[in-house]
Order: sequence, then structure tokens, then C-alpha cells
Amino acid sequence: MTRTRPGWLIALCAVTLSGSAWLPWLSTSANGGGHASVVGGSVGAIVLPPRFGVGQVIVLLAAVLLVAGAMIGRELFTRSASFAALAVSVAIAALGIWYYRLNVVAPITAAYGLYIGAVAAAGAVGCSVWALVNAVRR
Repeated sequence: MTRTRPGWLIALCAVTLSGSAWLPWLSTSANGGGHASVVGGSVGAIVLPPRFGVGQVIVLLAAVLLVAGAMIGRELFTRSASFAALAVSVAIAALGIWYYRLNVVAPITAAYGLYIGAVAAAGAVGCSVWALVNAVRR
């Protein structure tokens, strides 16, 4: 019987989150419409400030989460990598909530990229807890 390895699922969630960063996270129909991604690209009526912000931090932490997930999957420093994956995935979830609270105000609404990112972040938190439990039990 094979053992379960949640590390690869954590890595999959991190890749999904990174991919969703390029999709529209914000959308509006006011002033001709427009949308914006979490990495800072915007088209149309949405204008984001030209600075390094929460969205870019989410993308950087998704890369760290990918490495931690791969380490768990390959069984390298499993306990520390599991703890790091849990900390990073919770931080990503918190930053996603902060991004939502900062940017989603009328007439700007959340777009499908934000929902994909939220599901990926929630999946990463769940799989990180699973990985940490497995690492502690061994």
C-alpha cells in the first residue's frame, strides 16, 4: 500500500494560485468597464497604484509554497517543510483577504481569478495541515 503524500497537492495548489494571479481578480462595468490582475496589470477603468503591493507578495509566497510542497513530496526535511508550508499558506490566505478588503469596493467587484485563488489557498491550508499531522505522527 502506498503512503499518501500531501506535499504534491500543496505544490499543485501553489501552481494553481500562481496561475490565477494572471487572471482578472478585480472587475468593473463602470466607465466602460475593465479588469485587473493581482500582479498589477489592469485594463480599462481600473487603475491600480504603481507599487509593489499585496498581490505581488501573494505571488512570491506562492513560489515559496511550491518549494515547500515539493520538499514534503520528496520527503526532505518533512517536519520543517510542513510547518513552513502551513505558515506560508495561512499567510497567503490572510493576504488574499486583505487584498479583497483593500480593493473590492463599489463599483469594483471580485472576478473569477480571485475565487480560483481563494480555493487554491484554502486547499493549500488544508493539505498543509494534513502534511503536518502526517509528519508529526511519523
